[in-house]
Amino acid sequence: MTQVRMDSPHRSNRLLAALDDEDFAYLEPHFEFVDCQRGDVIYEPGQAIQYTYFPHSAVVSLVTVMIDGKSAEMATFGCESLFGFVSAFVSRNSFGRYIVQIPGTASRIDLDLMHDAFKTRPNVQQLILRFTEALLAQTLQSVACNATHGVEARCCRWILSTRDRWGSDELPLTHEFLAEMLGVQRSTVSAVTRSLHEAGLINQSRGSITILDRRGLEETACECYEIIRGKFSQLLPVWKQDR
Repeated sequence: MTQVRMDSPHRSNRLLAALDDEDFAYLEPHFEFVDCQRGDVIYEPGQAIQYTYFPHSAVVSLVTVMIDGKSAEMATFGCESLFGFVSAFVSRNSFGRYIVQIPGTASRIDLDLMHDAFKTRPNVQQLILRFTEALLAQTLQSVACNATHGVEARCCRWILSTRDRWGSDELPLTHEFLAEMLGVQRSTVSAVTRSLHEAGLINQSRGSITILDRRGLEETACECYEIIRGKFSQLLPVWKQDR
């Protein structure tokens, strides 16, 4: 029987950590450990997808790019997720731009090998289907959130969600990047973060935001933050976050 290292760095991803030893042993020899730097574009819109990625500490955003060059975030992927698989069942082309928002590491595996695992390993298939439902719920909730909630509430939700993936209260986020993810002007983000700073919820410095009062930030965020957290916890019981 194949021996599985319980401390394998690949298991820093929560989905991979949730697999039983036999299924993980099936995949592990095919994984490649990769470093992701801030601003790296992993896939451009329409580009052929070659690998499925399982982030560890890296946080990656899927953004839609408009004709005029403007962009807005559609989904975020961190240690609780995978990308480059769910949207590549048929066309195998990237729907949008996958860009690294917070640097870190990830495991990647050839897309064809991942498709084989999905078809032949029932537990792998079930885990991915559960994640896919959670991702769809997150995406649809975000659409409603963007249409109905103010920038401050959405900004708080985004900061908290990013902190859950990053695992630290100090987030390497710039106003420019945060504005792009929220689909607003940089000046709007600056005004919001200044207000949160003055309220004692965060501390902002050049290139970073530090959470000082998580509970206060949760109270300022819209209900979408808890709704999305609850859906992931329901569908992926092993998915845990520090409070």
